[in-house]
Amino acid sequence: MANTRDFLFELGVEEMPSAPLNNAVKQLESLMGKGLDEAGLAHGTIRVISSPRRLAVLVSDVAEATEEIHSVLRGPSAKIAFDAEGNPTKAAEGFARKNGLTARELVRREDADGTEYVFAEQNTPSEPALPILTRVCEGLIPSIQWPNYRSQRWGSEHATFVRPVRWICCLFGEEVVPVSFADVVSGNTTRGHRVLSPGEHLVARTDAYEDVLESAHVLSAERREQVIREGIAKVESELGVRIDTPAKVFDEVVNLCEWPTVLVGHFDEEFLNVPSEIICESMLSNQRYFPTYDAEGNLTRAFVVVSNGDPKANATVIDGNERVVRARLYDAKFFYDEDLKVDLEVFRERLASVGFQQKLGTVLQKSDRMEDLALAIAREAHLGAHAASSAQRAAHLAKADLVSSAVVEFTSQQGVMGGYYATAAGEEPEVAAAIRDHYRPRFAGDDLPEGIAGCIVAVADKLDTIAGMFAIDEPPTGSKDPFALRRSAIGVLNILRTRLKCGYEAIVDAALEGYLEQGLEFDKAAVAASVCAFIKGRMAQMARDEKVSADTVAAVSDGDVTVPVHFFELAHALEEARANDREAFTNLATAYARAAHLADAELGTEVDRNLMGDAELALLDATDAARDEVASALDARDFKAVIVALAALRGPIDAFFDDVMVMDEDLAVRENRLRLLNRFESVFAGIANIGEMARK
Repeated sequence: MANTRDFLFELGVEEMPSAPLNNAVKQLESLMGKGLDEAGLAHGTIRVISSPRRLAVLVSDVAEATEEIHSVLRGPSAKIAFDAEGNPTKAAEGFARKNGLTARELVRREDADGTEYVFAEQNTPSEPALPILTRVCEGLIPSIQWPNYRSQRWGSEHATFVRPVRWICCLFGEEVVPVSFADVVSGNTTRGHRVLSPGEHLVARTDAYEDVLESAHVLSAERREQVIREGIAKVESELGVRIDTPAKVFDEVVNLCEWPTVLVGHFDEEFLNVPSEIICESMLSNQRYFPTYDAEGNLTRAFVVVSNGDPKANATVIDGNERVVRARLYDAKFFYDEDLKVDLEVFRERLASVGFQQKLGTVLQKSDRMEDLALAIAREAHLGAHAASSAQRAAHLAKADLVSSAVVEFTSQQGVMGGYYATAAGEEPEVAAAIRDHYRPRFAGDDLPEGIAGCIVAVADKLDTIAGMFAIDEPPTGSKDPFALRRSAIGVLNILRTRLKCGYEAIVDAALEGYLEQGLEFDKAAVAASVCAFIKGRMAQMARDEKVSADTVAAVSDGDVTVPVHFFELAHALEEARANDREAFTNLATAYARAAHLADAELGTEVDRNLMGDAELALLDATDAARDEVASALDARDFKAVIVALAALRGPIDAFFDDVMVMDEDLAVRENRLRLLNRFESVFAGIANIGEMARK
C-alpha cells in the first residue's frame, strides 16, 4: 500500500459575509475532491472547516504519489489497420488518435487467437503529490463562486476574492506545500481570534491544526453551533422562556463569530406596548438578536446576543447592545405611534400613487378590484351576508398599510401592521384578522388565514394578480415568475380546497371582469381558459406531490371535476380503487379505452334492444344501472361510490368484447353496437378519462 499523509489547505481572509460563506463551504469539498481525483491522487475523507476568517480543507490519507499506469488497448486487426504497402488506414489513425498516439506508435503483435492486431501501449509515470497539491489549490481558489456578491481586489493585485486574502496555511503532513495567490505565499502558520489570540500560530503538522485553532480561540462551525445552542438552552432554563432562533438568522450568527459567548440583554418595558412583530423583526434583521417569549407566548424584555468578544468584557458588551437595541426600538415605536394618528382611509387614498404593475394600474385600483372579487367569492362559496360584508371591508382596507411608516421600514410586516391599525380604529375582529392574514400562505407549509373573511381576501388578492398577468399576456415562464403566480395559484387552491370548498372558474371570470371594467382590453374567454388551465395544472402537480400516480392525475384532469376538494377526493379514490384490485381496475381501464376508441359520438346513445344479443343486453342493463348509481353518488359527492359503480361495469364490458364483433357487416347492427358503446362511455363522461390509467 502506498505511503500516505494527511493534507491541510487553509485560506485566511478578512471577515466574509455569512450567506456566501455557507455556499463556499458546500463548493469546497467538491472542488478539492474533483481536483485530486482528476489528478489521479488517491485520498480518504474530505472535511471542510470554516469561520468568518478562514476556509480550510482537511483531507485524510493522501497518497505521496500517483500510481504508475501501464495500459494496453487492442485495436483493429493489422489487415484492417494497414494497407498492402504497410501504410496506416483511417481505422488505424482513428484508433491511435483516440488514444493520444500517432499511427506509427501503434504496436503490432499476434493475439491469443493467432490473429495479428494493433495495440496502443502507454506508460503514465508516477508523479509526486506535492506539485499536484500545489496545482489543485491554486486552481481551486479562483474556482469558488460567490453568487450575488462582488469579489474584491486589493493592493496592486489583479486577482479577486470575496474579501482580501491575508494568509495561506498549506501542509502535507509536516511539509509546507508551496501555494501562492494574489501575492500571498503559503506557510505553516494560521491566525487566531482577533482579540483573544491575535497574530500567527504555528501549525507543526496537519493533525495538530484543529487543536491549534481551539487554543487560539477559534472553533469550527459545528462546534460554534453546539456552543450557541447549549448557551441558549441554559438561558431558556434559567429564565423560563422560549428563545426564537429562525434558521436563517441562526446560521448567520454562527458565521459571525469564532469564539461565541451567549449573553442576555433587556430592553425597556415601554416597548412591550409596540406590536411584537416589528420589535422582533428589528432585533432579528438589524442586530441578529434572538427574542424571548414567556410560557403564554408573550414577548419578554429579555433578548439573546451572541458575542465574539472577550468574555471578561461581557458586561460592557451587554450594555452596548442594550443601547443599540434601545435606539432601534425607539424608531419602531415612533413609526407605530405616528401611523396610529393616520386614518386607514387616508392611507388607502395614498395607494393611488403606488404602482401595482405598469399595465395593470395602481394598488388602489387593485384594492377596488379585490372588494368586488371578495363578494363574488363569497357568493360562489355560498357564505352568509356577514362573512361577505366582513370580507369586503377587509379587502377595502387590506393594502392600506403599504404606505404606513412601519411597513415602509419593516416591509415583511405588511398585512400584520394593517391588522393592528384596523383594531385600533375599531374595526370588527374578523376584519382586522382578515387584513392581517390575507398574504397567507406566503410559502410552502405556511398557515392558511384563520378566518373565512381572511380566506376570501387572500384568494381575491392572489387571483387578481394571476388574472391580471395573464390578461396582459405575461404568464410565468420556465425560468421567470416575478409575481410568484405559481405560488399564488397553489395558495388559492389550498384555501379553496380546505376552507371555502368551492371552484375557481366562476371567480376567475369575476376577476377578469374587474379588469375589463377598469378599461383593460383582452379576449376574456381566451384569457379565462388560459388562467383555468394554469390553475388546473398546479392542481395536477399538487396531486402528484401527494403521491397520486401520474396516469391517475391525467385521467382526472381530463374530466370535468375541477372544484379542488372534489378533484383531490376523486384522484385519491381512483388511486385507492386501483391499489385494492389493480388487475380488475386495469382491465376496466383497458376496456374503456377500447370503447372510447370505437365510439362515434355522432350516432348518439339511443339503442334498439331488438337488435341485441345477450352480451349486448347485459351491457346495456349494467350501463343504465351504473349511470343512475353514478348520478346519485355524484350528487352526494361520494366518489368512492362513484368508483364502485364504474367498477361494476368491468364484467359486462369484458363479456361484450369477448362475444361481440362490433364492426358487423350489417350497418344497422354495427351502428346499434356503436351507440351502445357511446352509452357506456357516457357513464364516465365528465368524471375521468379512465383510459389514461390503462397506458403503461
